[in-house]
Amino acid sequence: MTLTIQDLKHFQTQHPDHRLELVDGEIIVMSPCGLESDEVALEIGAQLRNWVRPRRLGRVLASSAGYILPNASEDVRAPDASFIRADRLKRTTSEFAQLVPDLMFEVASKSDQPEKLRTKIRIFLELGTQVGILVDPRIQTLEILREGQEAIVLHNGDVLTLPDLLPGWEMEVSSIWAPEFD
Repeated sequence: MTLTIQDLKHFQTQHPDHRLELVDGEIIVMSPCGLESDEVALEIGAQLRNWVRPRRLGRVLASSAGYILPNASEDVRAPDASFIRADRLKRTTSEFAQLVPDLMFEVASKSDQPEKLRTKIRIFLELGTQVGILVDPRIQTLEILREGQEAIVLHNGDVLTLPDLLPGWEMEVSSIWAPEFD
């Protein structure tokens, strides 16, 4: 049985505490992740939001923001953090966004398989996302993916810049990892 966006909305109404995605007609329940990956995703979103919002460049969204993908099965997916340029979504919506974000981040938790996250990012890129970034706290790297280009891997000591998408924005790789307190 192939499920639809309406089925997903109905299921979410019945189970509001669950994060769900619709992939190839199946509802996928997203299990809670460990603290580290969520803390890293929040830090990325905070740094991005602190740059974007005062400049009115667009919208920065967290892991619960669902996107209806423009593919044959109308998948509904949710990156861990994402950005949509202001000119592409002038007003927010209470519904799923019917577009792909310009920038998306997937943060690997201890149970994630990086190749599955790369596949998810590649699907977004094929559908129009400009930049997808796989963040792996375990090895403290950012893997920058763009359609038709080789991946670029950044490490601690490197600075992420996206001049074509967010001119002037910089994020030090080492600044996003969960701090340790003595």
